[in-house]
Amino acid sequence: MEVTVVLIVIILGVVGAGNVGDVTARSKSRGKGSMWWGIAKAGEPNNLSPLNPGVLVMDSSVHGTLRQKQRRLARDNPGLLAAISKGANNAIHECQHQFRNQRWNCSTKNFLRGKNLFGKIVDRGCRETAFLYAITSAAVTHAIARACSEGTIDTCNCEPHYKGRPQVFANGNNAGGVANARDFEWGGCSDNIGFGFDVSREFVDTGERGKSLREKMNLHNNEAGRWHVQSQMRQECKCHGMSGSCTVRTCWMRLPPFRVIGDYLKDRFDGASHITAANGGHSRNNKAHTNRVPKHPKMNSIMSNSIHAKRENRRRQHKYGFQLKPFNPEHKPPGLKDLVYYEMSPGFCERNPKLGIQGTHGRLCNDTSMGVEGCDIMCCGRGYRTQEIVVVERCNCTFHWCCEVKCDVCRTKKTIHTCV
Repeated sequence: MEVTVVLIVIILGVVGAGNVGDVTARSKSRGKGSMWWGIAKAGEPNNLSPLNPGVLVMDSSVHGTLRQKQRRLARDNPGLLAAISKGANNAIHECQHQFRNQRWNCSTKNFLRGKNLFGKIVDRGCRETAFLYAITSAAVTHAIARACSEGTIDTCNCEPHYKGRPQVFANGNNAGGVANARDFEWGGCSDNIGFGFDVSREFVDTGERGKSLREKMNLHNNEAGRWHVQSQMRQECKCHGMSGSCTVRTCWMRLPPFRVIGDYLKDRFDGASHITAANGGHSRNNKAHTNRVPKHPKMNSIMSNSIHAKRENRRRQHKYGFQLKPFNPEHKPPGLKDLVYYEMSPGFCERNPKLGIQGTHGRLCNDTSMGVEGCDIMCCGRGYRTQEIVVVERCNCTFHWCCEVKCDVCRTKKTIHTCV
């Protein structure tokens, strides 16, 4: 009996290989680098249980989704796990905000413990998957960098490079026009983008070896997410002086709200690059995609001011030296911050449990819009129903001393449209 089973397996393997080539072999590695996304359920019952503020104990089911290297990073950096969990949740909320009016709305409805957070859509190398990898990587980078400045990760703190360093303009470019006068002094607490970038790469990229096209796609989109975060570091300042004057300014580097990063990544999603496998085995010698620093003065300034040595910056810039070849040979290779994909997106009109696609039946739509949220597009031409509902909400709220807010209850009629 055992011999018969073995023979059947071998025969099926030969037939499959003849039909689909090496696609089946490559598909086994799809989505491996996304297993950690289940940490987004941290804080829910029986997942991550808080003992003390900033200290979390991992449930075995979530623990099983992390690789050994990820567990070691969490163990060696107390507070890191909570920051990554926060970043993963930020990624979910931002993804659902950016796609709230589209057929695919980044749903996590089918999440089951031990299964992929966004369903099996990540098994496809499509542009939606590209966005998921980029937004999760960016969110983790953002959350770690911010957690360092907030003091919630024991092994890092504020970016120390800027502290106490006066900014001097030798050519009289300061507000007063006096040469060599101080325009501002570094102070406050800068977000630690260096630590956030490097630890995010160590944690997020674990499991991606970069050998198959899918793994290269994942690594590229992970990097794109991180570079979008780093490029958005901005200088914030506070004035000091008598009677509101600004005789002295204290400045620090700060990341913007994550919504800004999400907007940029959504733009990259709309213009994502369709790629294909490079010819031959010379991909590592082709410098079309070496993750070099973009020619952007603000970003270059940030990089040169990192707490890491130039050797560390060089390692970060040239971490992944493979080339991604555009599907259309007339197009240029994808840039450092471009999102890339190699498979066309599936249809999102009808429910597809195998891919975790909910379909658009019952989705709200706008009957007056010609955009993606309009009923014609959202409902895929099936039509929509219109109904009038009564909405009960608080209104006419007033503050009464002290200390109470009293509101009326208002009922209003609202017309909604849902796809059939």
